[in-house]
Amino acid sequence: MAADHPRTATLLMHCPDQPGVVAAVTRFLAGHGANIVDLDQHVDRADGVFFMRVRWELEGFTLDAGAFSQAFQTTIADPFQAVWQLHDNARPLRMALFVSKMSHCLYDLLSRWQSGEWRVEIPLIISNHDTLRPVAEQFGIPFHCFPISADNRADQEAAEVELLTRHEVDLVVLARYMQIVGPTLIDAFPQRIINIHHSFLPAFAGARPYHAAHARGVKIIGATSHYVTLDLDAGPIIEQDVTRITHRDSVKALVRKGQDLEKLVLARGIWAHLQRQTLVYQNRTIVFS
Repeated sequence: MAADHPRTATLLMHCPDQPGVVAAVTRFLAGHGANIVDLDQHVDRADGVFFMRVRWELEGFTLDAGAFSQAFQTTIADPFQAVWQLHDNARPLRMALFVSKMSHCLYDLLSRWQSGEWRVEIPLIISNHDTLRPVAEQFGIPFHCFPISADNRADQEAAEVELLTRHEVDLVVLARYMQIVGPTLIDAFPQRIINIHHSFLPAFAGARPYHAAHARGVKIIGATSHYVTLDLDAGPIIEQDVTRITHRDSVKALVRKGQDLEKLVLARGIWAHLQRQTLVYQNRTIVFS
């Protein structure tokens, strides 16, 4: 990597809250030559759980991934009852995009990728319709269409998982993918599928939420990005935002403002995941700064 972007690793962990955790982890890393560049922590006093994110430069660090796993498990994880994950930040994550017919999120994500704003690879785009194939071709990304019905859902999802595995995909993003994702895909990518939807739920569900919200006279609209679980639209939340509206806003204005929020909130959620700033605990997400 370039000199101004040295290769780093990130450790995410949680354990029962107790004295000495930070000292033990930093002492362990420093003892193996780590130069720590970021450290963030949080204590959930209600549940008595300690959360931690630490990132360090790998130049001069004396442990490879295998040696780290063994030494950290013995020295830190076992004594402190810690659950942890280690990420080498040198390799860009490979992100697959799932879309249907709406293009606003797709264009936003592809522009961030193409401009180099995000250090990520997009090996393929998957859809249940052929509508957005020209967009994929415009950006030179392979497009795969898997029409979904009640009769073929399981088989199609199995084929999608096989394709994603073959392309070594790390993260799946549902960029306004208007299909329920089933257990085959969710089990293959636990805590690695990010969805975006309007924040009216559970109110104004269905295909025309902005029309229903306009008829009800709501005063705010919003968007939510979250990890996908089997509990529809109720997975751990990564990012949310809202904007105020008034009686002067038409349905068209609500849709425009809502889609702007969807793009922004989805991008923020993906960025947090790419930066290894998210740690899922039970059904909520700790998002480190």
